[in-house]
Amino acid sequence: MTNGELQDQIAELLRGTQEVLVESELVKKLSRGKPLRIKAGFDPTAPDLHLGHTVLINKMRQFQKFGHEVTFLIGDFTGMIGDPTGRNATRPPLTREQVEANAKTYQEQIFKILDREQTRVDFNSRWFGSMNAAGLIEIAGRHTVARMLERDDFSKRYKGNQPIAIHEFLYPLVQGYDSVALRSDVELGGTDQKFNLLVGRHLQETYGQEPQIVMTMPLLEGLDGVNKMSKSLGNYVGINEPADSQFGKLMSISDDLMWRYFELLSFRPLAEIAGLRKSIAEGRNPRDVKFELGVEIVERFHGAGAGARARDAFIARFQQGSVPEKIDEFALTTGGAPQRLANVLKASGLVASTSDGNRMIDQGAVRLGSSPETLEKVAGRDHNLGPGRYLLQVGKLKFRWVTIA
Repeated sequence: MTNGELQDQIAELLRGTQEVLVESELVKKLSRGKPLRIKAGFDPTAPDLHLGHTVLINKMRQFQKFGHEVTFLIGDFTGMIGDPTGRNATRPPLTREQVEANAKTYQEQIFKILDREQTRVDFNSRWFGSMNAAGLIEIAGRHTVARMLERDDFSKRYKGNQPIAIHEFLYPLVQGYDSVALRSDVELGGTDQKFNLLVGRHLQETYGQEPQIVMTMPLLEGLDGVNKMSKSLGNYVGINEPADSQFGKLMSISDDLMWRYFELLSFRPLAEIAGLRKSIAEGRNPRDVKFELGVEIVERFHGAGAGARARDAFIARFQQGSVPEKIDEFALTTGGAPQRLANVLKASGLVASTSDGNRMIDQGAVRLGSSPETLEKVAGRDHNLGPGRYLLQVGKLKFRWVTIA
C-alpha cells in the first residue's frame, strides 16, 4: 500500500467520526498493511433498526471496502443485563425470547448495507454462556468502583441518591470483555458508548493484548433536528419502512440537517458532497439536492429504481395540491413536558384559541404526522405531544412544522 493509498483510506475512515482514541495508533495499525479486526456491538433491544443505527453499520461497510475483517456482534448476553447508558434509572432486562426474536430481525436487516460474504455475525453468549461465576469475578477484579463512578450517568445517580444495581456495573465489563474475546483492533460505537469502549481498551491491556482503537460516531439527529433519532420520539426513519414513507420522511428534514445526513448516511465521496453544497450556493434548489439523498437511501433498502419511483410519487402528490411544498416552521420550548395538542395549535398560530383548537379536533379537521405521508386525523382532545418534530394540518389549507424541545 502506497502512502497515498494509506492517506486516502485514513481520510475515508475518519469521515464523520466524533472521536478516535488514539488516532496515531490507528495510523500505525493501518500502515502495517494487514487486515484489522473491526467490532461493533448491538444489543437487540428492539426488533427494527432505523437510520440512526446505520451510522455505525455504514462505517463498518467502509472498513470492509478496504479489506478489513468486520464482526457484527449481537449482544444477546448483554441485552439481558440492560445497558444503563444515559439513563437515570435501572433499565428492565430483556427476556431470552425477546432477545432471540430481535437478534433474528437484525440479521435480516444488516445485509442491506454490509457484504454478507465479508461479515462475521457473532453472539457474546458464545463466551459468556459457558462462563462460570469465578470467571466473571476474575473480570470484575480488573476494574475499580472509582473508575465506574467516573461515568456520568452513574455519577449523577450516586450523587442524587438514586439506586444503582450491581448488575449495571457488570455491563461495561461484559461489553469490554467482548473486545478481549474477539481480540479487536478497532471498536465502533456511538458517543454515548465512549466509557464502555474505553473499558474494553483497558481490559485488553490487562490481558496482555494490544489495546483497540476506540472510534465513536455521532448520534444521528432525528427528523426534528433536535433529539437523537428514536422510535419512541417518532422522529425516526425505519430501514424496513415502505419506500414512499422513507422518502417522504427524508424530505421533511431541514436544509441544514440534510448535510448531516449526507455526511453520516450517504456513500457519496466527500468531494461530491462538497460539489452539491456549491451547487446550492450557486442557486440550485435545495429540494432537488434533498431528492438525491432520498433516492440514494431508499434504493439502499428497496433496490434499484425504488428511489426514483418514490421521488416521482412524492412530486405527484405535491402537484395535486394535497400538501404545499413550502411549510412554515415553528419552535416551541417546553423543557420536555408533554403539551396538549390544542395548546400547540394555538401557540403555533394554526388556531385563534385553545377552544378553537378543541373544536377543530372534535370536527375531525386536525391531522398530525411526522411527514406528509404519515398525516392522520386526530381522534380526540386528550392527545399530548412530547419533544419531537411534527407536521400539523388544520382544515384543508393550514399547515405547520412544529418542533417541540
